Amino acid sequence: MLLLVGLGNPGPDSSNNRHNIGYKIIDAINLHFKLSKQKPKFKGLLTTGNIDSKKVYAIKPLTFMNNSGTAVKELIDYFKIDAKNVIVFHDDMDIDFGKVKAKFGGSSAGHNGIESIDKLIGKDYSRVRVGIGHPKNKRTVNKHVLEDFKDNEVERIEEITQKIVELIPTLIEKKMDLFSSKVNQNLNGV
Repeated sequence: MLLLVGLGNPGPDSSNNRHNIGYKIIDAINLHFKLSKQKPKFKGLLTTGNIDSKKVYAIKPLTFMNNSGTAVKELIDYFKIDAKNVIVFHDDMDIDFGKVKAKFGGSSAGHNGIESIDKLIGKDYSRVRVGIGHPKNKRTVNKHVLEDFKDNEVERIEEITQKIVELIPTLIEKKMDLFSSKVNQNLNGV
């Protein structure tokens, strides 16, 4: 069993925020792999199905970013999913806009959603970090992540999301470096 988690904040006002890239990726996965209809369960919107004959649960926590771990913890406890079979998709300001990096474990780097998950299930899970760039002024960090993607960024985000979805089988095989390389290569037209 595999759990895919897309981090974000609920509500229509947040849907195009940089902080909600995880939600966008889960929506694209649900559509591409024809997972079940989203249902409110485990403090999130849950879908189920199969990807490459693996049972998959996908969730968008509705607990707001800072409490994302609550939904993840409830779900893995209920379905007895090992943390090493959890993949979390989220934004990352320390990565250039449009770049993607996947890794297993590591620090939260100050990301509140990741910190929440780390506190409740530990750090032994995979993360797919999508670069949203860093604001020039450190005092505007909160504003930056809660702003909508600019018009000239939307197409790039859609491309990134589609490449991630196409390469989900590589990610499921835990080939993190290969996944990151292929996503970024494809996006650079190589």
